[in-house]
Amino acid sequence: MSKLRVFVKYWLPIVLWFALIFIASSDQQSSQRSSRIIGPIMRWLFPDMPEETVGLVILFVRKCAHLTVFGVLALLFWRAFRKPVKRDSRPWSWIEARNALIGVVIYAITDEMHQAFTPSRQGSPWDVLIDTVGGACALLALWAFGRWRKKW
Repeated sequence: MSKLRVFVKYWLPIVLWFALIFIASSDQQSSQRSSRIIGPIMRWLFPDMPEETVGLVILFVRKCAHLTVFGVLALLFWRAFRKPVKRDSRPWSWIEARNALIGVVIYAITDEMHQAFTPSRQGSPWDVLIDTVGGACALLALWAFGRWRKKW
């Protein structure tokens, strides 16, 4: 496989995902925007819910988005390091998983540094931790799925 094809197949999706995260991190009114979507839905579903609880639900949804986005990034990194093939019989490699998680941590740190310089946003070490947990959970789910699949 040519180097260009390897890049396009395995690394370009990561670059595109980086761009998506970067654009989302550049959104200066991100929390207000998600509040305008999630808040009315929560008030419609639960009209008696206190505003404070609605705020907590919005925060929870936003942090779940961190878990999900960086979980996908971890899987993309793992795929790039592994370069899986059809009916791949190679055993699970914790080194590949570790390298994928390192990629997630590095990008999470740079993402939070970027947010620190974006008006109305702030960088947070807690978000780096949440992003890392999202990546680790995705990799563990992939490992568990592989073990389960081999049993069947």
